[in-house]
Amino acid sequence: MRFPKFPRSMRQLSTHVLAIALGIVLTISTLQVLPSQAEPAPIAPAVDSSEIIAQRESPATSAIGSSSFVTAAVNRVGTAVVRIDTERTITRRIDPFFQDPFFRRFFGDSYPQQIPSEQQLRGLGSGFIIDKSGLVLTNAHVVDKADKVTVRLKDGRTFEGKVQGIDEVTDLAVVKINAGNDLPVAPLGSSSNVQVGDWAIAVGNPLGFDNTVTLGIVSTLKRSSAQVGISDKRLDFIQTDAAINPGNSGGPLLNGRGEVIGINTAIRPDAMGIGFAIPIDKAKAIASALQRDGKVAHPYLGVQMVTLTPELAKQNNTDPNSPIQIPEINGVFVMQVVPNSPAASAGIRRGDVIVQVDGKPITSAEQLQNLVEDSRLGQVLQVKVQRGNQTQQISVRTGELQNAS
Repeated sequence: MRFPKFPRSMRQLSTHVLAIALGIVLTISTLQVLPSQAEPAPIAPAVDSSEIIAQRESPATSAIGSSSFVTAAVNRVGTAVVRIDTERTITRRIDPFFQDPFFRRFFGDSYPQQIPSEQQLRGLGSGFIIDKSGLVLTNAHVVDKADKVTVRLKDGRTFEGKVQGIDEVTDLAVVKINAGNDLPVAPLGSSSNVQVGDWAIAVGNPLGFDNTVTLGIVSTLKRSSAQVGISDKRLDFIQTDAAINPGNSGGPLLNGRGEVIGINTAIRPDAMGIGFAIPIDKAKAIASALQRDGKVAHPYLGVQMVTLTPELAKQNNTDPNSPIQIPEINGVFVMQVVPNSPAASAGIRRGDVIVQVDGKPITSAEQLQNLVEDSRLGQVLQVKVQRGNQTQQISVRTGELQNAS
């Protein structure tokens, strides 16, 4: 059987029609298999822009909240923070060589007159008002040896300040200004309630930039002055990562509620990201004594000491070049005895290890220092020392520690 032959044009047309039909079938099947790709995207309900912003907040912003507690804290205490400017005149001795007649003939009589015999030094610090009558608390090193003290309030008023008392041992000072009885007062908190991780807000005039606020946290507590590197002080500092620079000294360190928990002090010029503050509880007691007596009496023994552990003693004893063998015990090793001190008069010697005071075991230099600081001036302390293989009981009457000045 033979099929009829179609013209060539008809065959081409049927081929095109078949191709179009096949394309339509494939398109329909694709839409049925992947309906999600063909459907329009769902329209999200309208959302308040404030909610979107809240969702994009950083963790720090979320912790602080939309209403900054820092602003509230600074507003609470800010007007009580002051700037303290000091002036001090020092006298320079002119070398006798410049007064020699030969020098005068060679250089002329006017040359020595160009060398100033006096020089005026200016200082800058911070402080805060603790009483409506005009009592200002600051660091001792801010106003020490100053001939003139000027206190500038935040509202621009300036007053001459009179230093009522300085205590170099705790680096605290009280300054009095006469500005009436309606001055803003900084609310004082309690440093005994401070915990590591609490907010720390430093307020002051760092590097001459007035009314500056920095924020951080409390990094650690009871950082001893010996650890900080200032052995002539008797302090356990609050350590913070809030920026504290020269000019901040004497300004307040606040908690999140705007209460003063410490007094900032820029004692380590090489500190990077580390600041220190004197606990306010210590400052309260010192300020009262300075206001009343103008000074504070600090008991002392008169020894240079270091904490001793069995490990440190063993390390020393195994060193063939060590000049002394140390008992391998816990205690305080006496490195040096100050001449004419209570310790020297009582018979304490270099190389002794203090292990007890009034029956209390002593395991660190900081512990011994705090115990002596808390004693009364002239109190007799029973000090037990290990001297070589022998133990001795020594009675030491505390003396008064004199300021370096």
